[in-house]
Amino acid sequence: MDVVEHEPGCPLDRFGGWLSEAGAPVRVLRPYAGDAVPSTPGDGLIVLGGQVDAYADEAAPWLPAVRSLLAAAAGNGTPTLGICLGAQLLAVACGGRVDVGASPGRESGVVDVHWRPEAGDDPLVGGLSDPFPGPSMHADAVVELPPGAVWLGSSAMYPHQAFRVGAAAWGVQFHPEVSAPTFAGWARELPDVDPASVVRELVDRDAEVVAAGRELATRFARAVETASVVRT
Repeated sequence: MDVVEHEPGCPLDRFGGWLSEAGAPVRVLRPYAGDAVPSTPGDGLIVLGGQVDAYADEAAPWLPAVRSLLAAAAGNGTPTLGICLGAQLLAVACGGRVDVGASPGRESGVVDVHWRPEAGDDPLVGGLSDPFPGPSMHADAVVELPPGAVWLGSSAMYPHQAFRVGAAAWGVQFHPEVSAPTFAGWARELPDVDPASVVRELVDRDAEVVAAGRELATRFARAVETASVVRT
């Protein structure tokens, strides 16, 4: 599967190991370093987070190609996972809307994501721990889901924590992939975040974060494998 990385500081992180454990090979694309974004998806697609917003085409000129790829993946049923910025790009690509600098303010730390009834039979998130411990570090947010999207999860601060577009394109506002060192790096760059506090929160809850994140990664790898078999 292809993984789109928008910047070095927001890598696949722990998901890389978990996907490998599940037997899912990945190809990391770094468009900021000159890698081309394909026009059509492969067997699976993950789009990671980053500091730019979903509309920042001038700062990140590869974003139109990523949005086009996400729209194609959602349209043809390619298993897709958008994380944080990736989820926002998925929403915009499919007709939703993102609020840049959303009025509730920055959501940081480990957020409890509560699944909605619609998540019960979802092939990716159905039956995951509830609440789901979602490490978060964002100030932009999806405020309008794409037409026909299934709303799957919410937090106390932001309602659109998880959603699905079509049969197999998921967006999650939280970061199931992140490790404490990466999280600490993000926190140190933000003047409105107490790095010690948010990192301590992740460290204190790391066992449940790891268990939940690994299960999500394993399920996604299974979805990619199943879709690949069906296509062949």
